[in-house]
Amino acid sequence: MAERQLLRGNEVIAEAAIRAGCQCYFAYPITPQAELLEHMARNMPRLGRTFIQAESEVAAINMVYGAASAGVRTMTSSSSPGISLKMEGISYIAGSNLPAVIVNVVRGGPGLGNIAPSQCDYFQATKGGGHGDYHMIVLAPSTVPEAAVLTTLAFDLADLYRTPVMILADGLLGQMLEPVELPDPIDPASLPRKPWATTGAVGRDPNIILSFDLGPENLKRMNETLQTKYREIRAREIRYEETDVADADLVIAAYGSTARIAKSAVRMARAEGLKVGLFRPITVWPFPYDALRAVADHVSTVLTVEMSAGQMWEDVRLAVAERAATPFYGEMGGVVPTPRNILDEVRKHAR
Repeated sequence: MAERQLLRGNEVIAEAAIRAGCQCYFAYPITPQAELLEHMARNMPRLGRTFIQAESEVAAINMVYGAASAGVRTMTSSSSPGISLKMEGISYIAGSNLPAVIVNVVRGGPGLGNIAPSQCDYFQATKGGGHGDYHMIVLAPSTVPEAAVLTTLAFDLADLYRTPVMILADGLLGQMLEPVELPDPIDPASLPRKPWATTGAVGRDPNIILSFDLGPENLKRMNETLQTKYREIRAREIRYEETDVADADLVIAAYGSTARIAKSAVRMARAEGLKVGLFRPITVWPFPYDALRAVADHVSTVLTVEMSAGQMWEDVRLAVAERAATPFYGEMGGVVPTPRNILDEVRKHAR
């Protein structure tokens, strides 16, 4: 059995990436994810892998673009305003059908904001963020051990679909210490070769990777290829968790760190005799619309709880489609709701 270690969330994401075979990491410092970059700086060169602290976030994401084109597992990480600067490059990576992992340890916003936990980047992550009709797969861990599992999954999904995958965490998860059992390391040399990569054309025709075509009909076909891929991802890769939903009258919809807090509120509500459950999207793109719609068919209320002004709430309302009431409770600016705060909101809407 693997040894359990007490580690910070940022360190766990970094170490899980290394163990998943990440060969190239490029980033620029920003809190509250600095420990992730520091862990990579200490360990990637020791393993003979590439670590570069780039001169900017824009430079870092374009280094990721180049490494992904060469077929290696590659990653960057940042926090909110840093991710904003990376968005053009992420759009290029998506348009080029390239695999890459992007970690966003979200902080309060808008603007420079602060370094406190937030979920105010949901729209940026799930609705594209950069220009064009593209998506990333977006995974939202709610515990440090789950962050390790989802980091490994992120690299596998990125390679499987040749697409960028984002791990959407927050400052609370990034700084939290929890015992975790890390996955066994993968030898990058054991990973399947990528015949599309730009690794030199000796003895074969050259591979060409690009994200544009000046002919509208050609660009339309490129876009149609992307949309076909996204339909496949929607059909195969939706993940979610349900807690105490079967007999619930009110269900809380929450993701990430907020879902962890909401789970405590569910236990407190159940102790009072209130029939409350929790629906937690793990993939926030693709969003589990059908699964939440099925829950809404047998409850009176779906209460969305977020550390934002109500960004996931829009997807919840699309899923529920007036089958149940859809009230909202949110905190902004880095304020973290407590289980008692959420329980107070539950009492307002529970029958």
